[in-house]
Amino acid sequence: MISLADLAALHERHADALAAPVTPVRVAGPRGDLVIGDGDQALMGCVNLSRDSTYKDSVAVDVETAVRMGRVLAAQGAHIIDVGAESSGPHARRVGAEEQSAVLSEVIGALADDVVVSVETYHPEVVGTCLEAGARVLNLTGRRDEETMMRLAAEHGAAVVMCFGEEADVRESAAAVPAGDDALPALLDHFGPRLDRAHALGVSEVVLDPGLGFTYANLATPAERVGWQSRMLAQTFRLRPLGAPLCHSLPHSFDLFGAEYRKAEGFFAVLAALGGAHLYRVHEVAHVRAVLGAMDALTLG
Repeated sequence: MISLADLAALHERHADALAAPVTPVRVAGPRGDLVIGDGDQALMGCVNLSRDSTYKDSVAVDVETAVRMGRVLAAQGAHIIDVGAESSGPHARRVGAEEQSAVLSEVIGALADDVVVSVETYHPEVVGTCLEAGARVLNLTGRRDEETMMRLAAEHGAAVVMCFGEEADVRESAAAVPAGDDALPALLDHFGPRLDRAHALGVSEVVLDPGLGFTYANLATPAERVGWQSRMLAQTFRLRPLGAPLCHSLPHSFDLFGAEYRKAEGFFAVLAALGGAHLYRVHEVAHVRAVLGAMDALTLG
């Protein structure tokens, strides 16, 4: 079980990492800059235009529905609306760049004057079209053509959410989390060079995402998956030496929560907040906002 002693031991073992400074990320928005960093937590609400998305409550069946959902999430407190046209599941239908561009650009165009919009993709053609349509954040879920997409982000002054992935695309069946009981050293090694390269290509605003929401071949059971996710959430702060804000896609473990799965993100938001997350990618914006607000308002001292 999770205990206060476990949290205290984590703090003691990794106090230097916890003290490392993080440079805030600034995202240009329709009503001024959005700041993501220490003291400036942000919520990213999800709108999925793929019927294969596992969180069915976030699925929009057409452009009109997606725009309406995005506006509702913004009214509930989302600072960023993240739109995607293809599920990241390895067995989901693959959606070509032309089809993605057509539907996403229309949604982005309808939302971008009112809220910061992020596009989740891995196609350079989609990146270019969506940044032209007004997206201010690239949620990068594939590494094939990564440098091309980074250059596009730099040209448009967009921020990048850099997701963990050893494969060219997180949707590939060979995708795996780092082996061993402690994944954090491998994640530091993974993100360090990619972050340096992004900066060299002109992308100054980067948020790091350890990739908790993806499917991995070496997390074979639901218990293994949620156990890894929970450890990562609580230890996010160990990535602070990289100097970038940290993002998590909050789990919604059906196996733990059953019919109450819509409450799961609030529970995992507590672990993420204790672990030092700055950006929360969520489906249940109103609930997670209330949970984080309560944590901010209360003290235990």
